[in-house]
Parts: sequence; structure tokens; C-alpha cells
Amino acid sequence: MGSASERNCLARMIRPERLFCDLAPETLRDFDALKSVTTCPRGATLFRQGQPARGIFVLCDGWASLSVGSESGKHLTLRIAGPGEVLGLSAALAGSPHEITAELLDNAQVAAVKRKDLLRFLHEHREACLQVVNLLSQDLHIVYDRARSIGLGRSRRSRAPRVH
Repeated sequence: MGSASERNCLARMIRPERLFCDLAPETLRDFDALKSVTTCPRGATLFRQGQPARGIFVLCDGWASLSVGSESGKHLTLRIAGPGEVLGLSAALAGSPHEITAELLDNAQVAAVKRKDLLRFLHEHREACLQVVNLLSQDLHIVYDRARSIGLGRSRRSRAPRVH
């Protein structure tokens, strides 16, 4: 059985708005057995854009900056992730390189799950797999909404002729 801080991490990351929130206790115990919890210092990079995805990370405590970089060296912060959030999920499931970089903004407790263990867990626990699909779908809709607000933001202005 894990240490008290590991159990506390699991308790904190299982919230109504988080991944695996409605799963049976046995399923949660199986997930808990997969993860390793570490304390990471501020400024630590969980993964970098372009690196192969070796697993997922769950922020138990702390905050992470999620950013994307261009070939010219410019960086854009996409958002800040907080406690309970799962990072690197889409890349880990696809077996592709990370599309973003995740860097810790403060000291943080982070749970890591290896890709092969995650895939086996999802294969064995259909209900968890459905929650992952739901989470990825929500992420996609958020991206659509942001793209719509950026792309259509300027066109929303009135094009009525000015009266002089």
C-alpha cells in the first residue's frame, strides 16, 4: 500500500470535475497501484514538445504552465493546469510526441503512470476508458471554442457604415 502522501494525492485528484471521478472503488485502487508519486521542484519540466510520450502525469498539488513553441523560438502559454488535471493524455494514448511543454510553476506533487500500464488499465476497465474518451472530447470542444473566439472575434464587430 502507498504512503499517506500517495493516498492523499489520489484522494485530491479524484474530484467530480476530474478524470476517473465516478469509478468503482476497486477500479480506483487498480489505478492507484499504477502510479508513482514524486515531489518535483518549481521549474521542473514534466515533458517537452516533440518528446515521445512515455506516460501521463496527474498534478496532485501545484500548478503547471502548458505552452507551445515555434521553430523560431517563440513560446505561447496555452493555459495553466491545476491540481487534479491529467497532462500528456492525448499524446500518450496516440503514442505520438507531445504537442506541448508542461513546466511546473511551483513545487508540486505529481503522479506518473507509464503508457503501457495506462493502456492495459484502460483495456481492463471499460468505464475508465469511457471517462478518458469523455475527457478528450471535452478538451477538443474547449479548443474549438477558443479557436472560434480567436478566429471569429474580429468578424463579430459590426460592419455597419460609420456615420460622419
